[in-house]
Amino acid sequence: MRKFLVITIPIVSLIFFIAIMLSTSILKKSLGTEISIPNSIQLIIEDVESGNWDAANEKTKSLSKTWEKIVKRIQFSSERDEINSFKSSIARLDGAIMAKDKSASLIQLKEAYDHWDGLGK
Repeated sequence: MRKFLVITIPIVSLIFFIAIMLSTSILKKSLGTEISIPNSIQLIIEDVESGNWDAANEKTKSLSKTWEKIVKRIQFSSERDEINSFKSSIARLDGAIMAKDKSASLIQLKEAYDHWDGLGK
């Protein structure tokens, strides 16, 4: 019995931790009623291109709230640099939208999408 436990516990633990580390692609998808990050980014792009800055600002706040929910799920299975880079992109996007700078907003949106796409790879 002791030999069985000595072998089984480490193997089960390793399988559990490997499953957590490889689960980013599953965990980063939206659960429930929250809008997905790529869809949210696309909606913000449409608002920025049309010059609808108030709607873009509201959707950026919504994107930030959605990110706060998702980051709790993926923090153990994603690289910290990618998580921090995505968060920084959202912060710079918020500033660009406040300044009503179309080109900077689009650049930050594209960068945020690339960081999102890079999570879990």
